[in-house]
Amino acid sequence: MVKRTRRSPITLDEKAMEALGPLARSRTASARESERARVLLEYANCGSVSAAARAAGVTRATAYKCIDKGLAMGWEAALKDTWHRPHEPSVSPEAKAWVLALACTKPTAHGLAAELWTFRALAEYARKHGPEEGHACLGRAAKATVHRILTENPVRPHKVAYYLERRDPEFDRKMQEILMVYQDVNMVNASGGPAPDSGRYTVCIDEKPSVQALGRTAPDLPPVPGVHPATGRDHEYRRMGTASILTGIDLHTGHVFARVEHRRRSREFIGLLEEVDAYYSPGVQIRVVLDNHSAHISKETRAWLAKHPNRFEYVHTPKHGSWLNLAECLFSKMSRAFLRHIRVDSWVELKGRILLGVEEMNRAPVVFRWRKLDLSAT
Repeated sequence: MVKRTRRSPITLDEKAMEALGPLARSRTASARESERARVLLEYANCGSVSAAARAAGVTRATAYKCIDKGLAMGWEAALKDTWHRPHEPSVSPEAKAWVLALACTKPTAHGLAAELWTFRALAEYARKHGPEEGHACLGRAAKATVHRILTENPVRPHKVAYYLERRDPEFDRKMQEILMVYQDVNMVNASGGPAPDSGRYTVCIDEKPSVQALGRTAPDLPPVPGVHPATGRDHEYRRMGTASILTGIDLHTGHVFARVEHRRRSREFIGLLEEVDAYYSPGVQIRVVLDNHSAHISKETRAWLAKHPNRFEYVHTPKHGSWLNLAECLFSKMSRAFLRHIRVDSWVELKGRILLGVEEMNRAPVVFRWRKLDLSAT
């Protein structure tokens, strides 16, 4: 028999039951609020504090505190913590500003070896140098103290967020030119595509250097149900050089051009241009979107282009803005499709596997389209 308490019962109306029921079963709500909801529901059901504590998995003292608060201020107040401040904050606003300014610098500026701050390192530096800077309240600063200060001001000195620096003074103009090219391609594709013999095709060209040819030192182990679900691989590997992938993608048909070379000099780039030139009819003009690599505008390349007048038209992406080239999407697809975790027995096999992957992509070509980007929101 459940022993009933001398405390008054809690009466929960329909609104309270609709709110407390889902909260007591929730896996995403605050654990503290879910426990208190179970305490209130069980106490309203049986009137026993012990049963309410067992149902919520809390101590009797915690259950008593929740029930007393519910009886005094209502079930909604019982779910929340009562605001309190046992004492005035010991860290002054000036000390917080000093810690915040310290977090906005690098440890190397203060004679330390680390590249980035950690909360522990900031706390140690604050304890050591804070009092001599006139902030005696930091003499016992702990890691949690620094964490609270940086949480109030969203600064995360231990994290790195990468960005692209604008190094081209004509970035906006060149970006607009590239986007106009993509818009023109979309309009041509919507109208049925360029004429096979006298139209203008657009090809995005780029290079992916330093693709490593890595070899196994032991055979891979296939997945075995109940033993190991993933492919087993020895952590050691052999290096057999690197390869550069020179690629181009036709924005009208999705056809991929590719060459795999040891290097990416002018002669390798000219080899790709020759492959592109041979693919299209003689009366077609080829508009090429590419970056500012030296091989694209070298003396050797310009001499080859002079032998093919009115055949190629260059459209350069801005400096440090290769993300505007749709060939980057092609490299991403290659990495996800067949370059990820690749292991080979020789550099020649790596070349063959890459060209085989390109051949598979050309069997089911995909037309890459530029998705509209609202630059006014950035």
